[in-house]
Amino acid sequence: MNNKPTLLISECLCGVPCRYDGKDNYIDTVEILKKYYELVPVCPEVLGGLCTPRDPAERQGNRICTADGTDVTTQFIRGAELTVQIAIEHKCEQALLKAKSPSCGYKRIYDGSFTRTLTDGHGCTVEALLKENIRIYTEYDIELLVAQKKR
Repeated sequence: MNNKPTLLISECLCGVPCRYDGKDNYIDTVEILKKYYELVPVCPEVLGGLCTPRDPAERQGNRICTADGTDVTTQFIRGAELTVQIAIEHKCEQALLKAKSPSCGYKRIYDGSFTRTLTDGHGCTVEALLKENIRIYTEYDIELLVAQKKR
């Protein structure tokens, strides 16, 4: 029986080409994380019904829209809800998610102007996970995840 803790992780960080542009955000440290955690990969945007590739979207207050103004909030919220269900089913107490994303961004996200300008805030999936007391990390915090397991 595997007694490693589970870690919810953005699929794009695992090398799955599910980004809006059909690419991935693979991080080499995934192999190190596998030593300490049972990974549970998810892409909230795909879970919510969006295709890959898709138009880029950014958070604009409580709405998430593409650059041409198409409102994709419903798909993002659906993906967030399904991601929370998966996290609960797999007993994930923490998540490693893609920084700056309108769904997975933590503390800093793009401001909705499509100018690559960052603002304070969370993606909608992060907000939903935090309500369930799931700790959030981004690819910039991997050393913290590894260090806490080495103790």
